[in-house]
Amino acid sequence: QVQLVESGGGLVQPGGSLRLSCAASGTIFNDYAMGWYRRAPGNQRVMVAAITSGGNTAYTDSVKGLFTISRDNVKNTVALQMNSLKPEDAAVYYCNADGRHVAGPGADYWGQGTQVAVSS
Repeated sequence: QVQLVESGGGLVQPGGSLRLSCAASGTIFNDYAMGWYRRAPGNQRVMVAAITSGGNTAYTDSVKGLFTISRDNVKNTVALQMNSLKPEDAAVYYCNADGRHVAGPGADYWGQGTQVAVSS
């Protein structure tokens, strides 16, 4: 079982920055791929950024060069640094831990989400 707790959401003006954090417990964190997803009102949840256990990263096109995902395998945390935020970045952001490749199909976990609002 994995527990994920996100923090760092809030209200920011366009062009501002936020840093989201996700603390993971209850599993072998190092073997899991970690990701950040978001769901805007009326839309599906979509991947924003992901990082493998080896540190390889991937980003959705709209955030490349603006957002940075990182992980700390000692502290069992994953972070998303978001710069130059735009109103279209406003959403509920979710942390994901994907261990299906090591622990089977049930090893896909989600945090409760943290709200990011971008408005002047």
